[in-house]
Amino acid sequence: MSLKLGPAGVPLSCKGRTIVEGMDDITVLGLDAMEVQTVRTVQPHHFDQYWQAGILSWKSDFEMNMHGPYYAELLGSKRERNRTLSKMEASMQAGKLVNARHLTYHVGPYGDFEPGSKANEELINIFAGVVDRVRSIWGVEEEEEEYSAFPWVHEAEPSLVGIETSGRQELWGTVDEVLEVCNHVDGTVPVLNMAHIHARGHGIMRTSEDYAELFDRVRESYGGSKFYCHFAGVEHRMGNALHYTQIKKSDLKFEPFAEYLAEEGDWMDITIISDSPLLEHDAMYMLQHYDKARQRLLEIRARDDRVMISVPKSPINEDSESKDEQIINSKTTKSISEKKTPVKVSKSKESKMISFEDEDEDEDDLF
Repeated sequence: MSLKLGPAGVPLSCKGRTIVEGMDDITVLGLDAMEVQTVRTVQPHHFDQYWQAGILSWKSDFEMNMHGPYYAELLGSKRERNRTLSKMEASMQAGKLVNARHLTYHVGPYGDFEPGSKANEELINIFAGVVDRVRSIWGVEEEEEEYSAFPWVHEAEPSLVGIETSGRQELWGTVDEVLEVCNHVDGTVPVLNMAHIHARGHGIMRTSEDYAELFDRVRESYGGSKFYCHFAGVEHRMGNALHYTQIKKSDLKFEPFAEYLAEEGDWMDITIISDSPLLEHDAMYMLQHYDKARQRLLEIRARDDRVMISVPKSPINEDSESKDEQIINSKTTKSISEKKTPVKVSKSKESKMISFEDEDEDEDDLF
């Protein structure tokens, strides 16, 4: 199993507050992923940081990702949609600079559409265009010489366009809706935000079986073994997420997720981003619980192996052995009883027969 964990943004404990310094701090903490946040728009003066982060990511095993603008209206009017797409364009350009493995986007409200096939068909067309634009930015369709500034353009695949689940009833983005669009558009990937899924389902994610059911559904519908997830505590009401909280203060616990990953996640290649207000602290909290779940699993398997080795003899074997012993004892008794007892014969002159008197036990033993 491949598991990568990291915060959504520069760590709170980072003194420099730049992306590159944040990557260094994340690595020191034992984490290996980061999601750059472009909540409203991409600032041009950050592009130099993005390029430095891309170089560092390409030379190491550190996974960089990028989140597009939070506020989106892809199902709104033409003006609202174009405004959202222009913000997404800037994040696509930045995604190339930073060597992002995933570009995550929200869809926004249903607008004039009702939940169902028409809204999904509209988004299929929109995201097909987004994927084409990402590939164009990466230069996939052109035979360009190798970039000295962006060597990962030819070494790595273009960023995957992630479509994130939403946490409110009036927003497009149930698990089924996201899977349907991703199934029809190559180059997209479902982004499973566990806090949003939990809130929209009125607190549905509570046990490891709930996570098993979710990932089985995604695997059957979408296929593959690569997953991109967000995780944080969440306060919710009436099927709507209100705001993120730290994991310890939420009814959405990470322990069942860690248990599922440890027991059944060997086939997965998964990245989990901490959306918690504590960022890297809760990312480390998740890593610790995953390690504990793995350790418990190994201890249980080792104990089961020891039990199998030291299994006592079955009752059937014991009965058969006791029967064998009874048979042997009976045969021994019978053989002893069948031995001839000493006979006393009188000796007379007429018969001239020999008379055997009782012998001592020592003499009997000689025979």
